[in-house]
Amino acid sequence: MAYEILVVDDEKEIADLVEVYLKAENYTVHKCYTAEQALDVVDNCALDLAILDVMLPGVSGFDICSHIREKYTYPVIMLTAREQEIDKITGLTLGADDYVTKPFRPLELVARVKAQLRRSTQYNRSGAEENETIAISGLVLNRENHECFLNEKPLTLTPTEFSILWVLCQNRGRVVSTEELFRTVWGEKYFTSSSNTVMVHIRHLREKLGDSADRPRYIKTVWGVGYKVEK
Repeated sequence: MAYEILVVDDEKEIADLVEVYLKAENYTVHKCYTAEQALDVVDNCALDLAILDVMLPGVSGFDICSHIREKYTYPVIMLTAREQEIDKITGLTLGADDYVTKPFRPLELVARVKAQLRRSTQYNRSGAEENETIAISGLVLNRENHECFLNEKPLTLTPTEFSILWVLCQNRGRVVSTEELFRTVWGEKYFTSSSNTVMVHIRHLREKLGDSADRPRYIKTVWGVGYKVEK
């Protein structure tokens, strides 16, 4: 499958370099140096993933991410030249799935891209004996079709949100630690700051589920440990 990827960066050297590495993986690349070009691609092309630089003149990468999330659930990776945690949290709050801090190794970015594409298109379909559907109190998840319904109404979840909810529901009745959740969903080494990444996505899920942190129906916080979906 030829994945189509949007790359947006006003630093032409960076955009060109990322394009070279992605094309080496046989991805189709839509390269843009301005936000205006990027928004046009978002609205008119069938994309599988977007890589957005945060610091763009005029319309920012955050704005493009928000625009994408109005209609689409494909993965979004933010590029930021700043290491401030608030930038990362802002991107995740707006619906980004991952972030990479400049300067970065191109091969690391490619690895992140591959991980996000795997997460969005594969949900361990090889085992026919494994149940691909989970139903809990009006909440239904189908991993094969990447569908989620709440009281028979469809919920639009990003691949990361779906993966988190699937892991929690699959382990219903058991507390899943923040570290275990991060390692399972992101497939990366866990750091203290990783808890913020998980927390932001949990908040998104609760909003979409109409859930409350104080009186949760689905996702319960077990303080100092992790999260739990009751049976």
